[in-house]
Order: sequence, then structure tokens, then C-alpha cells
Amino acid sequence: MTAYLIRRLLQSVVTVFMVTVISFGLMQLLPGGPVRAILGSHATPTTIAQLTHQMGLDRPVYVQYWNWLDGLLHGNLGFDYVQERPVSDLLFNALGASAFIVGAALILALLIAVPVGMVQAIKRNSALDHGFTVFSFVAYGIPTFFIGFLIQQWFEDDLKWVSVQNQVSTFGDALSNPEAVVLPIVTLTLTAVAGYSRYMRSGVLDQITQEYVRTAKAKGASSRRTLYAHVLRNALIPMATLIGLSLPNLVGGALIVEYVFNIQGIGLLTTRAAQQNDYSITLAATLLTAVVTAIGSLLADLSYAVLDPRVRLT
Repeated sequence: MTAYLIRRLLQSVVTVFMVTVISFGLMQLLPGGPVRAILGSHATPTTIAQLTHQMGLDRPVYVQYWNWLDGLLHGNLGFDYVQERPVSDLLFNALGASAFIVGAALILALLIAVPVGMVQAIKRNSALDHGFTVFSFVAYGIPTFFIGFLIQQWFEDDLKWVSVQNQVSTFGDALSNPEAVVLPIVTLTLTAVAGYSRYMRSGVLDQITQEYVRTAKAKGASSRRTLYAHVLRNALIPMATLIGLSLPNLVGGALIVEYVFNIQGIGLLTTRAAQQNDYSITLAATLLTAVVTAIGSLLADLSYAVLDPRVRLT
């Protein structure tokens, strides 16, 4: 187990390192370069040369990369000359708002989707099963932005139940303005429940036909004990993969929902940075996503061994 953890951590470090090399190389290919993006099209050659020297962009690429990597290893993500603030301040403020919304939606979706998927599998082909199936197909098939607009129209404009006029840009804003985040959380939860419940239904259906279930029932185990003590644990294994792969969304945010509900999250921040050739923000967001993806993958692998003792991590 320890050797497996060490090996997977080393693989993750190599993966993240390769992401930094590739991302940094791609940023050098940006049309016009970061200096032109900062100063605009009317900048004089003198001001361009001054800022290029100030940012260290007149040095060889490998020197620039090493300086950036050295700062990164010391917790310095650099300075954003477009917004004139440290990259870490911009990134982590926006990350807090996105992580709150996406994390709350993920937890709610799991709390709803797991029991719904189990009920669907147990009552397969019943009216309840068909009803949830129709809901899943509709919620999964409709684009997220359209669901967001509909929810906003009903609950904010028509019923006047909540207001999302207040801008949310940090974790503290999300905590202190629950009205501003409840609708985006509901929007993300609906689409997530639609997908997760289908995976859970399929997982339970696959397990209840296994031989060990018939053996447990033949030995006198009740249906409830068979379901919760044996079937549920194995049916959750595919869900572990989904949850692990969902962790990058905590960093990537939910761009469409952030746009619809005026959330100044990391999705909007990164998209605007890419449009403005703001390579400091884009590079840092790419790196953060790679780190969280590696962590999510590692946690998914570890959860296999916890949920299924037959799996040995060697």
C-alpha cells in the first residue's frame, strides 16, 4: 500500500511537471505575446521594450521557465500586469466562490442521486423508475445554460423568491449571501443528479444479479441486509471514479452557471484571461487544474480498495 502510494505520488508529480512544461511552452506561442496584450495595439516600441525587460521576457525561454518554476515552488504564482494584482490573490478569491458552489452542488447531488438510483434499480420498470428516467433524460439533455435561465426566470423574476443581483466573488461572499448562490447550486445539482442517478441505477442492477447476492439470500440474509451490506458497497465503486473525476470542477468552476448567475468565479476569470492573452492567470489556472485532477485520480484509486477489499493496491 505504501509503495503504491509513493509510486502514484511520483507519477502525479511527473504528470504535473509535464503539464507545466507544455503549458509554459504553449503560452510562448500566444499571438502578439503578453506584453502586447497588456499595453494594447498603440504601445510604442520603447514601452514594449521596457515592460518586456521588466517582466524578464527578453531572457531565454528556459531561464523564464526556471524562474517561474522556482517562484512556484516557493508559493509565488507571479504578478498579473493586466489586473495589477498578485496572481494568487486573483486566483484563490475566484476559486473560493466556484469551489463553494460546485462543492455544495456535488454533495447535494450525491445525497439525492445515490438513494434515487437504488430505488430505481429495486423498483425496476415501475412507474417510479420510468418517472425518474424521464426526469434524468430531460435534465441531462437540456443544456445547462437553458436550465439556469429557466430557474432564474421562475424563482427570481416571476416568483421573486430569491435575488442574485449581489455579485459573489469569494468564499466569504458565498457564505454571507446564500440567496445569491442557491439558484446556481440548484442548477448544477439538477444536471448532476440526472447523470449520477443513472450510474447508480446501473451499478445496483449489475450487482443484484451477481451470484454472491443469491448466495447471501440463500443463507437467510434479508433483502435489506443484502442491499445495504453487500450490493451498495460494490455499486458505489463506479461512483468513486465519477466523484474523483468531478474534483477538477471545483477548480475549473462552472463557466455557464457563473455567467448566468453573475458569479465572479474561476471559470469566468480564466476565460477572460484567455481572451485577453493574460498568460499569468491562464498558466496558474491550468497548473491548479492539473494538480487537482491528479489528486482526484489518486483518491478514486484509493477508494477502490476501501469499497472492495478484493482490490489490492500494489
